[in-house]
Amino acid sequence: MQNKFIVSSSPHLHTPDSTGGIMFDVIIALLPATIYGMIIFGYRAALMVLVSIASAVLSEFVWNKLTKKENSLTDLSAVVTGLLLALNLPSSLPLWMAAVGSAIAIIVIKQMFGGLGQNFVNPAIAARIVLLVSFPAAMTKFYEPFGEIVSSATPLAAEAGTYHLKDLLLGMHAGSIGETSALLLLIGGIYLMLRRVIAPTIPVCFIGTVFIFSLILGVDPFAAILSGGLFLGAFFMATDYVTSPAIPLGQVIFGVGCGLLTVIIREFAALPEGVSYAILLMNILVPHINHLTARKPFGTEAAKDE
Repeated sequence: MQNKFIVSSSPHLHTPDSTGGIMFDVIIALLPATIYGMIIFGYRAALMVLVSIASAVLSEFVWNKLTKKENSLTDLSAVVTGLLLALNLPSSLPLWMAAVGSAIAIIVIKQMFGGLGQNFVNPAIAARIVLLVSFPAAMTKFYEPFGEIVSSATPLAAEAGTYHLKDLLLGMHAGSIGETSALLLLIGGIYLMLRRVIAPTIPVCFIGTVFIFSLILGVDPFAAILSGGLFLGAFFMATDYVTSPAIPLGQVIFGVGCGLLTVIIREFAALPEGVSYAILLMNILVPHINHLTARKPFGTEAAKDE
């Protein structure tokens, strides 16, 4: 029997990266903010993280069994989805709602569209929005660090000047489990960039756009970028490989669009936070952005209108 040589088109690139390795790096990058959230919000935050991850993993396992697909749990994508969703939830949320949110993220948003690499929006973001629309009262009740539960008292919902920038940087304020400490999220984002898991293009354009347009509108730009889920969204969700553009120019457009929509929603809509909605809307536009910014293959000519 003769050996067959398979020839494919260029480029012929080899990389040691794997989905599991990339997801593991994301988990490591999220650990500082996760552990900090557990410390300042207590055992409820730890339970929220455990339940959300367990529900995501179980949902993927059951789906694979029912559809007779190969085991995909080893790629850790379900773990990352469950963790990201948990970090976007208040620690006061009933645990069953977190479980439902993770199941929606995995089954409805990820698997029903074909599984990893086929979903057109970020599963964790879409699931958070579903929970916010379905259970608005529960999703807008937050614990103060080491304190009692309050309603809609995050920095974005509070009056200007209520929180000092130091409090925003160190996370000493009410909010979702993982969005409170901008400093720890920044450290995690830098880790991902140093590991070359993500490029700085989208986070820099996203955060920079929010800073500039907040300044133009007379809003404290430092408070604007350090408040809410901006750093969590910019570094860990807007950079999702599947739902963000592949070309640098497209990434610039995507990041600027996310930032602009975030500011518009924050300043002119009924909700104080707009990061999740902004990323979701830009996710939907990614196929069009990719088409408009696609590079012409070397040695070919652009098609001419007849």
